[in-house]
Amino acid sequence: MSEMERNMSLLRFTTAGSVDDGKSTLIGRLLYDSKSIFEDQLESVAQASESKGLAHIDLSLLTDGLRAEREQGITIDVAYRYFSTPKRKFIIADTPGHIQYTRNMVTGASTANLALILVDARKGLTEQTHRHSFIASLLQIPHLVICINKMDLVDYSESRYNELMLEYERFAAKLGIKDIHFIPISALNGDNVVNRSENMNWYQGSTLLHLLETVHISSDQNLIDCRFPVQYVIRPHSTAFHDFRGYAGRIAGGIFKPGDKVLVLPAGLETTIEKIYCGEEELEEAFAPQSVVMTLTDEIDISRGDMIVRPGNQPENSQDLQSLVCWLNQTGPVQGKKYILKHTSREVKAVIKAITYKLDINTLHRNEEDKSIAANDIARISIRTTSPIFSDRYTRNRNTGAFILIDEHSNETIAAGTII
Repeated sequence: MSEMERNMSLLRFTTAGSVDDGKSTLIGRLLYDSKSIFEDQLESVAQASESKGLAHIDLSLLTDGLRAEREQGITIDVAYRYFSTPKRKFIIADTPGHIQYTRNMVTGASTANLALILVDARKGLTEQTHRHSFIASLLQIPHLVICINKMDLVDYSESRYNELMLEYERFAAKLGIKDIHFIPISALNGDNVVNRSENMNWYQGSTLLHLLETVHISSDQNLIDCRFPVQYVIRPHSTAFHDFRGYAGRIAGGIFKPGDKVLVLPAGLETTIEKIYCGEEELEEAFAPQSVVMTLTDEIDISRGDMIVRPGNQPENSQDLQSLVCWLNQTGPVQGKKYILKHTSREVKAVIKAITYKLDINTLHRNEEDKSIAANDIARISIRTTSPIFSDRYTRNRNTGAFILIDEHSNETIAAGTII
C-alpha cells in the first residue's frame, strides 16, 4: 500500500436526519453488523432491550448515551464515534437533527468526506432533508449518501424508492453536489446496511458499508495548489541538532517534495525545500492533509502564520473577505466591533463591515431586508482584517477557504465562515 493510500484509508462521515428517522438504529446496526462492538457493550444493550420487553436487540441503545446526557442537561454538541473494518478506519460525527442545532451540524460536517442523510420511506423528503442537504453542499462535502430507511414499512417497494430518488435528484440539481448515492435500507432489520437485503432483490447497488469502504476519497483534498501554513518553528538548541531549524505544520493543499522551489509569504522570499520529515522518517513527498516538518536551504525569518507556497501558484492575499458564515453565538454580529479571525495558523484582528443578506436555509431565499443575525443563522458578510490573510475560495480548498471568528473578550468562537 502506498503512503497516499494509507493516508486515504480514513473516512470521516457525518450523519444527519430528522428525529425518529432511525439514525441511532442505523449507526448501531453499522457497528453491530461490522462487529465493531465489544461483547460487554452488546450484553448490556441486550439486557436493556429485554427489560424494555423487546423481542429484538434495540441497536439505537448503542448510541443513546448521547441522548441520555443531553436530557440531563449535559451539553454535547457533536458525538464522534470510531470504528474500523479491515479495509478502512471511520470517524462518525453524529449531530442532532433539530433546527436549533444547525451550528452543530456545521461543526460535525466541516471536516467530513461524506454525509449520510436519512429519509423515512413513509414520510419522504422533509424540511430537515432539504436543510441538511443544503449544509452539506454549503460545506462542499464531496460525497452524499441518501439512505431511504424503513423500507420494511413500505413493503420494500421499488416504486416508492424510485419516486423518492427522483424527487431528491430534482431538489439536489439546485445545489451542485457532485457525487450522490442512493441506498434503500431497513436499519432495524439490517437490509443493505452491512449485509445485502434478501427483501430487495431489485436493488443491485452497494450495501452501505461496502460503499463507505470503497468510495474514492483520495481526490477530495486539493493536491494542485501547494499550501503549507507554518504552525511552529522547531529550534532544538541541542548539541546533536545545534543548527536545526524546521517548520512544522499541516499541509493544507498540494504535494511538496525535497528540491522544490518555494515562496514564503508574507516575506515574498524564494528558497528550496531541503528535507521533509514525518516524525523521525524522511519523506520523498508530502501532501494534504499530512502533518510534517520541513527544512529549507536558506535561513529566512519565518514565524507561525506564515505560509509556504509555490512561486507560480499563490493564494489570494487580501484584507477584504466576502464570506458566508454560520453564526454560533446567541449575541449577533456587531458592525465595527473588533473580533479575532483565525485562518489556518494565522490570527488577525477583524471587523464586520457589512451584512449583505441572511439566508433562509429551508427555501434558499436571500433575505436582504431582515439582517438581524442570531445563533444558527447563515448570512453573507464582508469582513476587513488588520493584516492580509493568504486564502483560496472555499470551493477550491476547504482548508485555506475557511475561518472562525472569536470574541476577543470572552474568547468564545462565535462564527464559522467560508470564503467566497
